Amino acid sequence: MTDRPNILLFMADNQPADLLGCYGNDEVSTPHLDALAARGQRFEQAYCVNAMCSPCRASVLTGLMPSQHGLHNWLDDRLISQWPENWSAIAEFNVLPVMLKQAGYATALIGKFHLGVPFVPQLAFDHWVTFTHGHTTSFYNNEVIDDYQRYQFAGHTVDFFTDKTIEFLEHRAGQDSPFFAFVPYNGPYGHWPAIKGRAENEFAELYDDSDMHSIPREGLSADVLERFGLRVQEGGGVREQFKGPLLLPNNVEALRNYFSQVSLIDHGVGRILQTLDRLGLDDNTIVIYTADHGFSLGHNGIWGHGAAAFPASAHRASYHIPLIVAGGETRAGATHAGLVSQLDLFPTLAALGGTGTGAPSLPSAGRDLSAILTGRGAPDDGQQDRAVFMEQEETRAIRTPDWLYAARFLGAPAFALGDELYDLRQDPLERTNLIDNPQHAETAAGLRAEVEAFFECYSQPQYDLWTGGRAKSNVTFNGFWQDAWGPDWQPLL
Repeated sequence: MTDRPNILLFMADNQPADLLGCYGNDEVSTPHLDALAARGQRFEQAYCVNAMCSPCRASVLTGLMPSQHGLHNWLDDRLISQWPENWSAIAEFNVLPVMLKQAGYATALIGKFHLGVPFVPQLAFDHWVTFTHGHTTSFYNNEVIDDYQRYQFAGHTVDFFTDKTIEFLEHRAGQDSPFFAFVPYNGPYGHWPAIKGRAENEFAELYDDSDMHSIPREGLSADVLERFGLRVQEGGGVREQFKGPLLLPNNVEALRNYFSQVSLIDHGVGRILQTLDRLGLDDNTIVIYTADHGFSLGHNGIWGHGAAAFPASAHRASYHIPLIVAGGETRAGATHAGLVSQLDLFPTLAALGGTGTGAPSLPSAGRDLSAILTGRGAPDDGQQDRAVFMEQEETRAIRTPDWLYAARFLGAPAFALGDELYDLRQDPLERTNLIDNPQHAETAAGLRAEVEAFFECYSQPQYDLWTGGRAKSNVTFNGFWQDAWGPDWQPLL
């Protein structure tokens, strides 16, 4: 590109690709995002590397796997008193905002941070608008951080972040330097108590009569019940958010609430895109819409994150994310059916931003998608689309066009975990585990070997839980890793 483009990166919180009209959902209303996909490129098979908030955000900004950057679970900000002063969990790595700022970009974060202490600007962001929590208990009456001011905002936080993004764009209009605006909304979220009861937003009435037929009605997975028991055992009680994975798939009012939050985000994106057009910024702005991770909507008996089950689920719904790119020289009306990873955003945005030698701090599995976006360069022969990898503490997985293999950590004697194998051509809904079928023993062994080889390349010993490393902060279940590595094992913070 002759002129370096502006980059506007939207990231939803807990939204599967299945929850957009342009990905085939006929029940949710997302006209602005559907239109964005129509004028840009939609990636049909994009996957996150983990199924929790903080690890995925860290992976997008660093281009690294969780076993490289050290975040394996959502950062529990109830532990903030234990963190170093003004701690950022990924500050030691080369991150996108730093790299783009060094290349002359103005940088802004407007939305949920969830990668450390939120009260001061982090990671070289020039403009800093966020709120104080990682876990959204309510969309309303939240304390917000507006650069160095802190105050209470009575309305819906998604509306607040939309308004602040529009303010930022209005300020940037007419300026010579390009901008990188990262807008990680804190919705649609999908957890209690945030989506309990009928929604209070303006889109609630769209769903008052919806039968929620796009939500599977399946019996709970035994792994979800196991995870619930471990939570109660370790947490010493039953918190309301823990009940959600057991009850939400059949709570129609909460489901309608969740869908309305998606429509609210769609409306916010639409307002921001209209602002780009009004200010004459749309022609030279790359717009990306994605999510931190997928979200199981009852698929395979699971609601929510991959870690809603124990062992953690590797099923498609928790890892399948929307990825839409439009603007600049992106091909319009295109779709890409090959497998891509959210790790690919780092080298792609680095290339689009003209950062030259900018690269992740460590070897990265991410690949530059800009040739696919523009249709120029080496032909895409599909070979690089052959597999994506993900990890959720005790579960590591590989997905190919034909197979899903979930490898489990086998070094905790008190926990008898088993691997899983699914034939995606014959069983696209991933119902039948073939791991004990002798006809597929060779396939299983080969896929497990690929998982092991991948993490030999893309892990750091100090953060590799499978070799005795430690997470930077909280993990799903301390007792599991203490069973493996001894009672003194603890996260670093």
